[in-house]
Amino acid sequence: MESKIKIGIIICDRYRTCAGGKCFRALRNREGAFSIYEGKDVELVGYTTCDGCPGGNIEYTADEMMRNGAEVIHFATGMLVGYPPCPYIETFKNFLEHRYRIKVVSGTHPIPQKYRDTHFELGTWNDIKWQALLEPTMTTEKIRKAYD
Repeated sequence: MESKIKIGIIICDRYRTCAGGKCFRALRNREGAFSIYEGKDVELVGYTTCDGCPGGNIEYTADEMMRNGAEVIHFATGMLVGYPPCPYIETFKNFLEHRYRIKVVSGTHPIPQKYRDTHFELGTWNDIKWQALLEPTMTTEKIRKAYD
């Protein structure tokens, strides 16, 4: 039997009161960025905020999650769809991957259709850097609408 994949989730501090409903539903259904775990057993070993701009908790939270066995850290979809999207997401990803040698995935639940539409209309994600960051959470329109 394959062992559990242990993951941690870091959310934007603007959403610090978020109960994680969409993230946990997507994890259970293996949707959005969690589709990479289709058919695999996953355990959530950490869930916290970045501690607000410019991410005061980023330096320390990965260490704690890894002590709990985390092999992958996901940045919550709110870091991509909040307005404005997290201006530090690439910096955080690069830091965590370099410092802790851990895989970092941008996104958790699928991007809700209403957020996708707004950001495309505003041109928020026109910069090429956003394409790779958004890819794990785009999925199909039907699934995106289910997360509105």
